[in-house]
Amino acid sequence: MSSRRTVLSQNLKERHVNMMSFSACIGFGLFLQSGKLIHIAGPGLAIVAIVLASSMMWSVIACLGEMTALFPVQGPLFEFPGRFIDEAVGYATGWITWFAYVVIFAAEMLAVAQLWKFKFDPEYLKEVGYPDATLEWSTAGYSPAVWVFIFLIMTGLINLLPVRQYGQLEYFFGTIKITFISLLIVFNVIVSAMQPVPHNNHFWTWNKPYGFASDHFLIHPGQANGPVLTGNGGKFLALWTSVVAAVFSFVGFETIAITAAENKDLEKYETVKLATKKLSLRITILYVLGTFTGGLNVPYNDPNLINIQTSEIRGGQNSVFILAAVRNHIRVWPSIFNGFFIFSAATSGVHALFNASRLLHALASIPEAWPLWFQNTRRRLERTTDCGVPLATVAVSWSIGLISFLAVKPFPSIVLGRITNNAVVSELICYTVICLSYIVFYHRIKEAANDPTLENRSAFNRDDKQYPYRTHGQLFRAYYGLVFCILLIVFNNWRAFVPPFNAHDFVASYIGHSLFWLLLIM
Repeated sequence: MSSRRTVLSQNLKERHVNMMSFSACIGFGLFLQSGKLIHIAGPGLAIVAIVLASSMMWSVIACLGEMTALFPVQGPLFEFPGRFIDEAVGYATGWITWFAYVVIFAAEMLAVAQLWKFKFDPEYLKEVGYPDATLEWSTAGYSPAVWVFIFLIMTGLINLLPVRQYGQLEYFFGTIKITFISLLIVFNVIVSAMQPVPHNNHFWTWNKPYGFASDHFLIHPGQANGPVLTGNGGKFLALWTSVVAAVFSFVGFETIAITAAENKDLEKYETVKLATKKLSLRITILYVLGTFTGGLNVPYNDPNLINIQTSEIRGGQNSVFILAAVRNHIRVWPSIFNGFFIFSAATSGVHALFNASRLLHALASIPEAWPLWFQNTRRRLERTTDCGVPLATVAVSWSIGLISFLAVKPFPSIVLGRITNNAVVSELICYTVICLSYIVFYHRIKEAANDPTLENRSAFNRDDKQYPYRTHGQLFRAYYGLVFCILLIVFNNWRAFVPPFNAHDFVASYIGHSLFWLLLIM
């Protein structure tokens, strides 16, 4: 390793970055969370929850996209908050985002371990009339630590590749994902149309005794005689809980900002436009279609969905896509689907580690973001190989992923649920700051555009044809994203306050707030 080199290599092309952004959003969120959304809110409200979550994300990324197009800086996630709000806010945002991504990395590894425990209850198979008495993998009895170890090593090694080769690999991963998801949607449409197991009509899961929305909401699933909400109030709270769960699935849009230092096409405006407009729309459509078609074949009260607690994330046997195949007596495909879900979660873990290492390297390049007594360590973290790979930041970020060995605990699904909830809150704090930064940015450039003393004031005029990128109503969208994010942060786990009080869920949901304020005052 060179002791002097501290810069990353600008070898990522536009197609690499766009596919990386897409691939980052396709982890276990779509495949394991969609069934939870359908159970909590019902098939119709689950789609509404996804649209609401994506509208918030779209607003945030549009804010980031416009600022990045006008000022193509390195580390925009914390550079813009530092420039337009306060330096301390910028540094705190950088650290909280890094923390979120190492937690997401651990969560993806935990999900991989869960997916290897693929086993259906024989009673369930008998109840739905599946042609085989058992459906399970022989790996179901293996220790989760085995899979965590294997995939931790794999993700670490991939992240040691030079960035150009890494980008090509991510492009390959993303192509496989988008192809398989499209085929998965077609599969569910065909199953619904052909109805191997006959029903009254093709929308039977949307009609009585089921419906557009779930008819009740359990505040504490799994607890005997726990509080149950019905009526419009119950539907609203079910929708809100589903929105919080859906947000995790969209984390990763900001990849275009994180890869700024390695993106050779960053100053091409089309790169930003594609990531903030077309990519956002494509991912939203895939999530909506995936959840809609899956919900056509599985009712919201399916026993395998009922067993999912709101704070849990379980294995493939709780996926609405696998349940659709099982309920329609289709062999082989459930195992193929579960294998793809493992691939998807593992590759998303690879990407989460990449983002975490690049965020830490960007922070290491700013001496002011570190205490004086940590400067020697900071300089070591700043170093890169001759190929531009930040080995030290990859190693540090990877080491935090060792918390994924929590998969060996008695209730790994609950641990995974709490970890993902923590990551969501940390990311929401980052998104809140981005929206606030844009609001200040908007008024600053408006003042600059009207300042007669500036020779290049037309560069800041949003109505000028030369202005690189803007969207209509963006100031309103910034306020919308800001308010939405704040509400999600404050009420992301409102259930923890309903007796009996759950201290573990409370800490997992709100420790991110304390961490951010602690970083702010340090």
